[in-house]
Amino acid sequence: MPAATHSETSSQAEANQPATRRTSRAEAAAAADVAKPATHVPAPTRRPASATAEAADPATAATPADAGETLPPNTGTATTGFRRSRPTVADAIAESPMPDFISSPGLFVKEQKPRPVGGFRGALYKLTAGAWNLGPGPRQRQEDELARRISRQLQGSYNTAILSLKGGIGKTSTTVGVGLTLAEYRGDAPCAIDANPDSGDLVERALGEGIYQQSSPRSITDLLKNIDSIDSLTALARYMHHAGRLHLIAGEQDPEVSDSLTAEEYLRIRKLIGAYYSVALTDCGTGVTHNAMSGILQSADNLVIAAGYAVSGAKRARSTLHWLASHGYEELARNAIVVITDKDEVSSRVDKDAIEEHLSGICRELIAVPHDRGVADGDLVTLDVLKPETRRAYKEIAAAIVDGYQ
Repeated sequence: MPAATHSETSSQAEANQPATRRTSRAEAAAAADVAKPATHVPAPTRRPASATAEAADPATAATPADAGETLPPNTGTATTGFRRSRPTVADAIAESPMPDFISSPGLFVKEQKPRPVGGFRGALYKLTAGAWNLGPGPRQRQEDELARRISRQLQGSYNTAILSLKGGIGKTSTTVGVGLTLAEYRGDAPCAIDANPDSGDLVERALGEGIYQQSSPRSITDLLKNIDSIDSLTALARYMHHAGRLHLIAGEQDPEVSDSLTAEEYLRIRKLIGAYYSVALTDCGTGVTHNAMSGILQSADNLVIAAGYAVSGAKRARSTLHWLASHGYEELARNAIVVITDKDEVSSRVDKDAIEEHLSGICRELIAVPHDRGVADGDLVTLDVLKPETRRAYKEIAAAIVDGYQ
């Protein structure tokens, strides 16, 4: 074979080298496409759901390029490439925890402070149209907590007996004031029963003497006569009186009949009331030995003992608790609420602190009701005419009563 000459070798080398002139990027890319051999690229395929579990394993984290991605176009040869798999939207949803919108309703809502009412905080809130919200002050937080305790939902029906050993010390006014307070804050209407054997005036104190006389004067005696025919709240309503949302059963006004209510008859009434009301208050009258008292105590869930700021009143309240404890009602005595009403605005000579200390150690809670003409007059009791301190005392009593139902 003849040897190539130097000039032929140089010409052949120059022919094999690419041109050195400057070209555009588009021309260079086109030239590269023409120069490299064509490779078969399969159509992208959808990854199966099982690929999520395989992608979590480091050993299978890389997938072939023919699973949906080709090599970059500037690769010189048709070789198999690998890439780390990217999580799909379905993978992200499956791996992320599902928020519980039921138990965490505020998950995506910013918590807002309660609106302040009254005082400097309330004035600032109104002045700035809500832009400055310092939240409620300590006083309002205490009031809100009392309202929360009073309005607590109850499972079943409960009864509180209000009693005393002496008349005229605020027993009936406490029943009305607390009943109206329960009606104001609870979602369900409470019921108050006048079981006073001495011609009780519970309904008159709640409605006013004039309105009660104009209304149908049905009493607890009428209810007992027709109790077997009452099978609905509508039928029961014919024997009820209403002071707002407080429903009341009037006591018997005939002295010859009022003292005839027996324990069995009261228990029948209590059973009927329990079918329609979750909270009942029973104004027991004075004493703990009259005919209906054993039925009242038997069905009571807690007690309110009315007392006054006097040595005799404190002694009677203490004697009542001792009598209850020694006659099979020790639990009621221990959980009793003693309410001291300053009905007659006692003089400064009376040591109120000593009386309260004398009673506080033998009951669950002791609450004082300040002197208020809206209570002391013995007439209509309405919350809107009472002093703020009196209304707060009734709220404390109502909250303590509902707490005792736990």
